[in-house]
Amino acid sequence: MSRPISYQEATARERLQQLFDTGSFKEFLPPSERVTSPHLPQLNAPVAFDDGVAVGSAQLGGVPVYVAAQEGAFMGGAVGEVHGAKLVGLLRKAVADKVAAVVLLVESGGVRLHEANAGLIAVSEVMRALLDARDAGVPVIALVGGSNGAFGGMGIVTRCANVVVMSEEGRLAMSGPEVIETANGVEEFDSRDRALVWRTSGGKHRYLLGDCQRIVADDVAAFRQAAKEALASFAGQDAGLTLEALEAEQKMLQVRLQQYGALRDPVDIWSAMQVPDADNIPMLDVDSFIAAASQRKGV
Repeated sequence: MSRPISYQEATARERLQQLFDTGSFKEFLPPSERVTSPHLPQLNAPVAFDDGVAVGSAQLGGVPVYVAAQEGAFMGGAVGEVHGAKLVGLLRKAVADKVAAVVLLVESGGVRLHEANAGLIAVSEVMRALLDARDAGVPVIALVGGSNGAFGGMGIVTRCANVVVMSEEGRLAMSGPEVIETANGVEEFDSRDRALVWRTSGGKHRYLLGDCQRIVADDVAAFRQAAKEALASFAGQDAGLTLEALEAEQKMLQVRLQQYGALRDPVDIWSAMQVPDADNIPMLDVDSFIAAASQRKGV
């Protein structure tokens, strides 16, 4: 039996090589093209020849897909002008080429502050391109398990996907803990309380709330299997956007606010959902957690 390979500890390019069929990844606009951010040198900031994201084609269980992997080690995976343009180009090419799906390996703290408005515009264009892909019948699968999580604009992009797969170690939210603390004080959110951070934005909480559809162990093989199953679920199905799906999502959010809006801690929400032994949720392994989660009564 092979030793599990940590998804969280792997680099973006290691994930691409290990998640998809061996040797199948073909990069678009590779580092040899030297396409870098035009903004960072003006600030004497380092650049990366792939601008922190690798995009290309690959095969997943023999099925052709387009893929993108953000590199959390470069500026926390933050999105700048070139970084965002590569994601937009990938999504648009996916529509033109009618691929089976797009798989996004998301690891990002949000918009690159060094690039300000250019980064914000880039993220908005990524959102539009993703929704256009879905509307054209190209499903999008987002994987979240890196150390930097999926925050800010990329947190929104992730939730726009058809399927979100997370590990417990992954995090998903609009604003990061430090941002909330800076804006509203430590009384609102203590970013040093790591247990609070993970039970608020971590994979288990997002799974219980319905923000992600699959939760897996921190293992590249587990992410690969979940992505393959998600891809298979779209075979013969219409993955496009529908009014009914949007209305169902809106209703879910309304119910969530009504039921849990006054609760201050995720453990209180889990208790309100009638999850068995809610206090013990952070200690459960993935299989035990899924078994407990299946008994919840809430969203």
